[in-house]
Amino acid sequence: MSVYCITGIDTDIGKSYATGLAARWLARRGRAVVTQKMAQTGTLGTISDDILLHRKLMGIEPLPEDHHGATCAYIFRFPASPHLAAEMENRIIDPTAITAATRKLLEKFDVVLLEGAGGLNVPLRRDYLIADYLQAQTPKYPLIIVTSGRLGSINHTLLTLEAAARREIPVAGIVFNHHPPADPEISADAANIFRSKISAFVEIPEIDLENVSDVDFTSIFE
Repeated sequence: MSVYCITGIDTDIGKSYATGLAARWLARRGRAVVTQKMAQTGTLGTISDDILLHRKLMGIEPLPEDHHGATCAYIFRFPASPHLAAEMENRIIDPTAITAATRKLLEKFDVVLLEGAGGLNVPLRRDYLIADYLQAQTPKYPLIIVTSGRLGSINHTLLTLEAAARREIPVAGIVFNHHPPADPEISADAANIFRSKISAFVEIPEIDLENVSDVDFTSIFE
């Protein structure tokens, strides 16, 4: 049984696409895989928007665990950092509830892909970052870092790698998201730099949600 955490270098970098496509790849190779979201903001429904995107990319309907809240323990209406969205509803995120949900999922599934919110230093509470949560796990979850070729990604990606190393959080690989496409010269240069840092490197092309293509995650999972 394995848990991987998918984090981004920023918000709207493509974590949900990477998570859903990774789950699709694993499922098509016979793995019992499920995705989970630490906390979802900006959602009015009872199921996390990101979880619904995962299921669409996987080519399946929402699971019973999605309807029961097991795949996302915290859903908030206001589109902001989880700590602020929770405060606006007079709620507090309890990290142990996220862990309990993961452990419950592992009773049924072999692999849990746990998507964070934004990047490593996003607060779940004002005094508690996602990085704090990941550092506290035993054993620590391997990290999959989602980046892109847009301007600024080199700095943000290298800072994320440094933050993970400082907290001794293992990095399983980097996912380079081309959706939407960036300047080709900047994108190619960024990809070369990232490949020089880590060999487990996956590229996501532009995505058509009506005709989803498989993405090869061999370098990360095998």
